[in-house]
Amino acid sequence: MKTIVFLLLSIFILIFTVTCQVSNTPTAASGIKVLAAESFLADIGQNVAGERTQVDGLIPAGLDPHSFEPTPREMAKVADCDLLIISGAGLEEWLKGILINIGGSKKIMEASAGLQSNNGDPHFWLDPNNVITYVNNIRDAMSSIDPQGKTAYSSNAENYIRQLRELDAWIKDQVSQIPPIQRLLVTNHESLGYFAARYGFQIIGSLIPSFSTDASPSAQQLAQLTDAIRSTTAKVIFLDVGNNLQLAEQIASETKTKVVTDLYSESLSSVDGPASTYLAMMKYNVSIIVSALK
Repeated sequence: MKTIVFLLLSIFILIFTVTCQVSNTPTAASGIKVLAAESFLADIGQNVAGERTQVDGLIPAGLDPHSFEPTPREMAKVADCDLLIISGAGLEEWLKGILINIGGSKKIMEASAGLQSNNGDPHFWLDPNNVITYVNNIRDAMSSIDPQGKTAYSSNAENYIRQLRELDAWIKDQVSQIPPIQRLLVTNHESLGYFAARYGFQIIGSLIPSFSTDASPSAQQLAQLTDAIRSTTAKVIFLDVGNNLQLAEQIASETKTKVVTDLYSESLSSVDGPASTYLAMMKYNVSIIVSALK
C-alpha cells in the first residue's frame, strides 16, 4: 500500500514540477525559488533575501512542525524549489519519508548547522544569538546558488544581525524585571531550554517530557512533574497557542498554578496577529512570560 501511495505522490510531483517549469515566471530578481520549512524560518530567510529573492513558507502559520504531514501539493513545492531551508537538528522528521520523492537532500540546508545541540534539543531559534548562525548559513546558501546576489545578501544579513543583537539586549532588560528566584518555567514540552540558559531561567519540567509534541507522558512522569512544581515556587504553566489544555489544567488544579496559553514558540501568528515576524514573536513571548512571572 505504501509503495502505491509513494508512486502516486511521485507522479503528482513530476506533473506539478513540469507544469511549474513551463508556466512559472520568477518574480524575484534572482530567479531562484527558496522555500523555508517553518513560518518563523521563512521570515528570517526573507530578511536575508531582501528584495532580491522571495522566500516562501512551507508549513502554514499555526501548525505544529513536530506533527506536520505534507500534502502532495506541499511535497511538490519542495520538489520544485532550488533551496529548502530547514531548522534542522531533528525538528523536521517528516522530511525522512519524502527525500526520495524530492530528489534527495542536495537542495536542503540546515540553518542550525554548526550549533552545539543540548541533548538533541532542536529549538535553537528561541535564543536570538543562535539565529545569528541561522542568518550566516542562509546568507552563504543563497550566495552559493545566486552568486550575483552575494553583496545584497551579505548587507541584508549584517542589518538583520544587528537587529538580533538589539533583541537580545531588549530581552535581557525585560527579564531583569523578574526576581531570579521567580524565573521558573513549566512548559507544554521541552522547548525553552536555550531560552532559559541564555536569560537565567530554571526549567522545572514539561507536561510532555520530550523535545517533540508527538510524545505522550506516562502517569508516573505527570506525578513527578506535579511533585517538582509543588517543591518550588513555580506558579505558571506556559503553553503555545493551540496546545491541548487538558493535561495543563489537570496539573494546574493539583498544584494551584495558572495556565498561560498565549505563546508562539514554533510558529508565527497570522499576518495581523501579535507574532507575525520572528522579532515580533520573541518580543511577544517575552512580554507574556515577564508579565506572568514578575
